[in-house]
Amino acid sequence: MKEILIGIAFALLWASASAATKFGLRTGEPFVITNVRFILAAALMLGWSHLIRRHALPKRDDWGPLLLYGMLNCSIYLGAFSFAMRYCTAGIGTLSVGINPLLISVLSAVFLKKKIGSQVWLGLLLGITGVGVATFPALQNSTTTPLGISLLAFSMLSYSVGTIYFSGKKWSMPTLVINGWQIFFGALTLLPVTLIFTNWERQHFDTNFWLSVWWLVIPVSIGAVQLWLYLLHRDPVKAALWLFLCPILGFLYARILLGEPVTIYTGVGTALVIAGLYLGQRKK
Repeated sequence: MKEILIGIAFALLWASASAATKFGLRTGEPFVITNVRFILAAALMLGWSHLIRRHALPKRDDWGPLLLYGMLNCSIYLGAFSFAMRYCTAGIGTLSVGINPLLISVLSAVFLKKKIGSQVWLGLLLGITGVGVATFPALQNSTTTPLGISLLAFSMLSYSVGTIYFSGKKWSMPTLVINGWQIFFGALTLLPVTLIFTNWERQHFDTNFWLSVWWLVIPVSIGAVQLWLYLLHRDPVKAALWLFLCPILGFLYARILLGEPVTIYTGVGTALVIAGLYLGQRKK
């Protein structure tokens, strides 16, 4: 029962990121939302790790990998994702995130030379098809644009490459230290982009902005990630099953909180993505 409750809590929090970003974009700029989120999350994690838990600082050879991982997993991935949310619905954003495990499996075969079965290829095909079906009516009424889909695809690719890089390297420090520093470097590398490309006349540091940012920092960046790590530690196969809930919850959030339409295309597309996840991750 404990693991079930933790799994449900993880799915509820993880699926809320797209809707929270859409709320933040009402009064904030995408790169500012992402950069402030990184700065606050890094400060909390590193403060807890080094000041309270007294963990040692990374070694000299660790700084380069942390910088690269932070760029792939934070500044590029979430920077592009936040910008994509300006041109996509929240539901489509959550649905596209569901393809990540399948994309990671395929890229692992390329970079880590792992064997990949036909089920994973079929799962990826179903997932991409599902996103396409769910996106079709949104493209018709211009609530989602080709630019938004392209940015989402680019962000998913960066995240998947970052995950493979993380899994292929032997880290000599606690997970919380790794997360804190990679987020810090994500903030550092995204800062010049934020300063140059932000339309500061459209940026308002109001209640809506701060509520969105703090939700992305504590429940999503810290809470959901720690719950996910707990589930992975207990049983990676069972943990992956909770990802199936995220597309469904993402569309529910989008419908209830943002009033986004849910159509037959939404249902069929979500079903295809879930079927793809099942095929790509189930045991033989």
